[in-house]
Amino acid sequence: MKLLGGREVRDLVTAAGVRPSKHRGQNFLCDPNVVRRIVALAAVVPGERVLEVGVGVGSLTAGLAGAGADVLGVEVDARLAKAAGAVVPDAQIVVSDAAGLDWREVLGAAPPAKMVSNLPYAVGTSVLVDLLDDVAAMSVFVVMVQREVGERLCAGPGDAAYGAVSVKVHYHGTARLEGRVPPSVFWPRPEVDSVLVRIDRHPQPPVDVAPGLLFDVVKAAFGQRRKTVRNALASGWSVEQVDAALAAAGVDSRARAETLGLDDLAALATELGK
Repeated sequence: MKLLGGREVRDLVTAAGVRPSKHRGQNFLCDPNVVRRIVALAAVVPGERVLEVGVGVGSLTAGLAGAGADVLGVEVDARLAKAAGAVVPDAQIVVSDAAGLDWREVLGAAPPAKMVSNLPYAVGTSVLVDLLDDVAAMSVFVVMVQREVGERLCAGPGDAAYGAVSVKVHYHGTARLEGRVPPSVFWPRPEVDSVLVRIDRHPQPPVDVAPGLLFDVVKAAFGQRRKTVRNALASGWSVEQVDAALAAAGVDSRARAETLGLDDLAALATELGK
């Protein structure tokens, strides 16, 4: 299947009557080589069902379909969805805002095993987290996001970008930065660099703790980053509970959340749940 270049992308967007929205993060991929790079990174095979969020006019959709994928796309703008449908007639494209979507209903009883997307900047993180939380059958995620978001997804304890989202990703899978993508491969050209990220879901969560409790602890610990973890957790538990949990988990009461790994946070959650 022929891939779309810059002029073709611009012509399709213009013909659809769409003015790219900065608010929606509409920066359309228009470099066939980057499309091939993404499809290769995802190791798409013929007959594989793949979810694509933020279809646009079908630049990446064409690459996925060309590799033999059965593409289920989500696009918020009906005009763009129609244009993409003309580019890749075999793709199933749902017109909807991916933020807050009921993924179980949209994906059905046999959800795709992979998500491969040039995620819109405005909703990329929330959509990815929702899919990690709600669609256990989805085992591989290859996404293009703005650089600071990608660094946050992959960051570890002590890294400047490390935060609650990083912990969420580590709980669900292994994330790797797979290289930068320059602004020049998009139209309109964004003001920031992008990166490719691949996340491979763990077969089982690496820590044995109720996820609801774990992420309550994570939210409290990272909610007040300037405070020690002891003081941050005291907003949700008594000081006596927090001190006992810190001691039992072997966590320094003077530590800050950004220095704690998933194991430390899981240990604290286990103790606070007793």
